[in-house]
Amino acid sequence: DDVAQGQRIKCSLCTRALKKIKALAGDNPDEAAVTAALQKGCRALGRIMGRLCQRLVKKFQDQITEELQNGDMPRDICTAIGICRS
Repeated sequence: DDVAQGQRIKCSLCTRALKKIKALAGDNPDEAAVTAALQKGCRALGRIMGRLCQRLVKKFQDQITEELQNGDMPRDICTAIGICRS
């Protein structure tokens, strides 16, 4: 159904955005590196996806930052913040 489809699209977007951000932040990022990567990563996704990415980042920045610093995988982070189903 449409809701499940929308959920999958959001999950895919979240995972893609966080993969990009994780790559930009590097292997062992500090908070400043993650913050910079969050801003650059969203811009790299283009206008429409970038906007969605920025909304996501604003809402969950602390959690995303913490989990990226812990070395969590993008899909796991998206699940933890409730965007992907486990």
